[in-house]
Amino acid sequence: MNTAGHSEATAPRGLELTPFRGLRYDPDRVGSLAAVTSPPYDVVVRPDGLHHLQAADPHNIVRLILPQAGTPTARTEQAADTLRRWLAEGILTTDPEPGLYVYEQRDGNGLLQRGIIGALRVSDPSDGVVLPHEDVMPHVVADRAALMRATSANLEPLLLTYRGDGATAATTKLVERTADRPPLLATTTEDGFSHRLWAITDPADVARVQAELSGCQALIADGHHRWATYRRLRAEHPSPSPWDYGLVLLVDTARYPLRVRAIHRLLHGLPVPDAVAALRGLFHVERLEVPLPEALAALADAACAGNAFLLAGDGTFHLVDRPDPDLLARTVPADRPAAWRTLDATVLHATLLDHVWHIPEDDPTRIAYIHDTAATVAKAERDGGTAVLLHPVREEVVRDLARQGVTMPRKSTSFGPKPASGLVLRALEL
Repeated sequence: MNTAGHSEATAPRGLELTPFRGLRYDPDRVGSLAAVTSPPYDVVVRPDGLHHLQAADPHNIVRLILPQAGTPTARTEQAADTLRRWLAEGILTTDPEPGLYVYEQRDGNGLLQRGIIGALRVSDPSDGVVLPHEDVMPHVVADRAALMRATSANLEPLLLTYRGDGATAATTKLVERTADRPPLLATTTEDGFSHRLWAITDPADVARVQAELSGCQALIADGHHRWATYRRLRAEHPSPSPWDYGLVLLVDTARYPLRVRAIHRLLHGLPVPDAVAALRGLFHVERLEVPLPEALAALADAACAGNAFLLAGDGTFHLVDRPDPDLLARTVPADRPAAWRTLDATVLHATLLDHVWHIPEDDPTRIAYIHDTAATVAKAERDGGTAVLLHPVREEVVRDLARQGVTMPRKSTSFGPKPASGLVLRALEL
């Protein structure tokens, strides 16, 4: 097995990617393809963002991935009813034959990413085939599982990476040759990204991709909770069944490197003055009367020397760094590799959240996880809470920890660009 960039294989097989009959919007039945797409469900965390997507088109995919009925049961039933109605009305239609899908994203700054969407056999971390690098929150997995059960569908693909490193040369050539053909769909979303999708249906081409990927393993870049959901649902259904597979986008990062960004925290009910006061004698705190870009630059400089964070929410920024070594020795578990113990996310969760501020990391009433930096700051200022901004972890650190079988704290990284939701879905009964 090709293990470059990831941990050594422990299973006799690698990635098992299979074609499926994609479920896609009929472009003649919706206002525009861009108007029915959405970021992944866990990126759409702001109410204004959700309302914006709902208003963009009555058939926006957010009505499936984030239904808004009152109770959890009502939400999943609402999503299932909506999906059945859209199928009956021809809003969503099934492609005539199974295939793998080449997916391309491109922005205006020269970024180009291409990968393959397919149904991937679900495996456990111990198999060494698909490697997680973050822990998951049980209530999120339960929520996603209820939604997938109700809809009997994979509504959006996970983002997985693999390292081809020459071992998947035929797949790389096929992807790039396919991208020279007219696409099944092409659209540009309001974030400036253009999206194109093609189908690979020729059995010989599909077999070639499957053969090469069977020698690879993958790292979960985005979608830990959905992968854990796939595993839960697979266990609930006797094999063989469609639940043995889950919808993924596989990107060869030897050919198309991903960006790695931080995921920030919004602490509800903790005003910035209280958060700062609790740090006295434990961390160095410096008030920064500068705009956000300059504050982030200061955070980057401080992160080069050790753990550092930015607090915001009171109209200014507070650089938090130079933790007391004795405090870290008391609060950070010592039974993990040094690379894990020194992660900013580790210190944030083990020291700041648990020990200093006493905020449970899995309590959605106390903490939210937000990808957009400016949005995190704005919401903290609006709600009177505290935004905790982090500096991104380096990609090689993520890989090294995954290689050792060590998971990072929850929501430690944000790989991207993430696939847009709504371009292709997988119905399990088809």
